[in-house]
Amino acid sequence: MPVRKFRSVEAMSQPHWRRPGDPALYAAMAGLWEMGTRIQKRRFPPGVHRHRSVQDMNAAVEQWHREHIAQYSQR
Repeated sequence: MPVRKFRSVEAMSQPHWRRPGDPALYAAMAGLWEMGTRIQKRRFPPGVHRHRSVQDMNAAVEQWHREHIAQYSQR
């Protein structure tokens, strides 16, 4: 990430907007997504899951959430 210099504190609070189509915009978006996946891993197993009812699906999702929370509480 490039280092930016500011002349005043007020200039620091101004957002740095990028125009649509700017290659730096796509690089910033890719970096943000990559950082997000490193910080917060997937909470559910990949793939398609079939359930007999909505209640079974909700129970499975709740179990995934409990496992996800348990993963972070063990650290």
